[in-house]
Formats: sequence, structure tokens, C-alpha cells
Amino acid sequence: MLTTRPRGTADILPGQVENWHYIENVAARVCREYGYREIRTPIFEHTELFVRGVGENTDIVEKEMYTFQDRGERSITLRPEGTASVVRAYLENKLYAGPQPVKAYYIGPMFRYDRPQAGRYRQFHQFGIEVFGAQQPAVDAEVMALAMDFYGRLGLNDLELHINSLGCPECRNVVREKLQQFFQPVLGELCANCQNRYARNPLRILDCKSNRCTELAREAPTTTDCLCLECRAHFDQVQQYMQDLGIPYVLDKRLVRGLDYYTHTAFEIMAPDIGAQSSVGGGGRYNGLIEACGGPPTPGIGFALGLERILLALESRGKLPDIQAGPVVFLVAVGDRAVRESFSLLARLRAAGIAADMDYQGRSLKAQMKYAGKLGVRYTVIIGEDELQKGSVVLRDMTAGSQRDIPADQIISALK
Repeated sequence: MLTTRPRGTADILPGQVENWHYIENVAARVCREYGYREIRTPIFEHTELFVRGVGENTDIVEKEMYTFQDRGERSITLRPEGTASVVRAYLENKLYAGPQPVKAYYIGPMFRYDRPQAGRYRQFHQFGIEVFGAQQPAVDAEVMALAMDFYGRLGLNDLELHINSLGCPECRNVVREKLQQFFQPVLGELCANCQNRYARNPLRILDCKSNRCTELAREAPTTTDCLCLECRAHFDQVQQYMQDLGIPYVLDKRLVRGLDYYTHTAFEIMAPDIGAQSSVGGGGRYNGLIEACGGPPTPGIGFALGLERILLALESRGKLPDIQAGPVVFLVAVGDRAVRESFSLLARLRAAGIAADMDYQGRSLKAQMKYAGKLGVRYTVIIGEDELQKGSVVLRDMTAGSQRDIPADQIISALK
């Protein structure tokens, strides 16, 4: 139907979009203070980028991508996440030739064909950061600190930060073998998805939400149990930095991420009271991703936070700000001469940086005042024949209910 939006999408209406601006402005401010600069990448990319970058065995690539052929018969995909696109931009634009590390952030829509639920849509929005070219554990801590600082500035101080280490590829091979040995006797009891994961990526079994799989995996080996000496030392230093910063965290040995490119530090941020899917964002290190996309070996780390989930968390805690969305001043004109004078004054008010509007439907004085009340303006400026003759206007404070006459040439300074 022409009057129905596609399933899994949402209209962000006037009165709602101001909350989005608020979150985006806080994100931009905290990123600037941490030395991150904005990057904007295309909404669609060549499909191969996500197959190689995200991982061909992930649920995203296998089930959730919006993929189509363009008129040149090229396979194109709407971006399901932001990191692969930023990696491609880093390589294509030779950002590796400049000062390292490169610290970037993005805000924008992503697309996944998934089952819609509270705070999760098929078109959704993410705020994410990426750091390329820095291996030190302090960078891992900075990335998580930035995320928690961002939430703190929004007033979300009760979220839980869960962290784990997924180790290097050698560690992953060890845990892969141990998990296959562990699950082999009960393979037939796993859900169909986990039976498929058993051969390709048994680590994902630990992330299954099926009650039976969760029960069977309770005593399974974890990545933390299989870390090599170098990976363990890296993770120990990350935790020490977090403790130095005074940022509380939960060591979650069963935390795995849904994308194949993660190595070493992985983390997720939880808001348990916003629905069955409690995560409001997460991220981690991906030291092999740039190389997998055709670049030189380059360490990387980042996160992505879902804006819809953040809005849910803010709303559930009563933390959404009271934002003046419409005009601050409404001009009420009575009579043709007053309408013309108001229209000229309207332009002068706007030029002075004052958000203002006026009636365009020929309403009566009473109806204009009622409409101004519905708009929630702070002030009305009333102009009629008497005011024109006296060279004045009536300035009414809609909150206090008081009003006074002001010379017409002083109204801008009075409002300012």
C-alpha cells in the first residue's frame, strides 16, 4: 500500500527527530574531544566487501543482507554495518599514508533483513568509531572509555560493560578444536543453526539464544581459557587500564561477537530493562580485517552503538530532554496592513537568529492565539490597527500570562 511504510522501518517525525539531533550532537562532541573525526561512506557497497569483511559464515551475510544487481549487473548491498565501509575508505583513499593512528567516527543508517522487535528495525541507525594503526592495549581501553563517557553524558550511568578476549587466530584455532570436541557427543541436541555452526564457526554456539543450546554450552571451553601468553598479557593490560580509569566492567567469558573479524578484546554494553535484546552496542579489536580486505597488516578496533536502542534506554529512564522543537515566537496579525508588517518583521526576526512563525490561514485573533498555544511558543507578538498607529507591538509571555507594549523598533532587542 502506498500509505504504509515497509515492515521494519520507522518514520522519525517532527517532535521526535529533535531527540535524534540531541544524541548525534553529544556523539559528535565527545568524539571531537577524544580526537576522532567524522567520515561518511556510501549507503551501498559492492557485495564482496561485506562477504570478505563481515564473514561469509555470519548470519548477516547468509540471511540478513539487502543485496541486488544494478543495471551493470554488479552485485550491490545496502551496508549492514559500518566497519567494512570505513576500512574500504581507509584503503581506497590511502589514509594509511598519513599520520597514524587514524581515528574516525560515523553516524548513519544500516540495513538488515531481520525480525523487527523493540528498538530493532530493518533500517536502523548506528554511531560508531574506528581506530586504525594502533596495537597498544591503551587504545582498547580508550575505545571502551569513549563509549561509556558518551552514555554517561546522556545520563545513562547504570549500563553494564561486558568484556572478553577472543584471542588471536592461533587462539581461535585452539578453542575451535576444543569446542568441536566438547559438542560432538551432543551435536544432535543442538538447534539447527548451531549444528551448521559446529563445522564452520563453533564459537558462535556460545552466543545462541536457544535455551537448550545455552544449557548444553554451560560447561563448554571459552576463548579466555585458550589464550596464548601474548594475548593474555594484552588482555590483562586492557583490564588494568580500565581499572586505572575507574570504569567498572563484567568479565564475561562467554561473550562472543556476531562478526567473524573480531580478535583480542571484545565488549558489549547492556541495558537489561529495554527488552529481550538488552544490548545497546558493542565492539572490539579486528587486527586481521584490513588485510582481509586487501590492505597491509594493520591493527584496528572500534564499536557500533544502536541509536534506536539508546532512545529506548533514555525513554525508559525518563532521560529524554525537553527540547523546544518549534518556533519561540509567533506573530499574531489582525488586518491586512498588520499581516504585511508582520511578514516583514518575521524576516527580520529570523535574520536575527530568533525562531519565529506566523499565521498563514487567515485565522481570527482568538484562533491565532489558540494555535500559538498549541505550538508551545514562549512569546506571541500581537500587531493590530491600534499598534500600527502607535508604532508599537504587544509582547505576550505565554508561560507567565503577562503582556506589555513595546516600540516596534525595539522588539528584536527585547526578545533577545
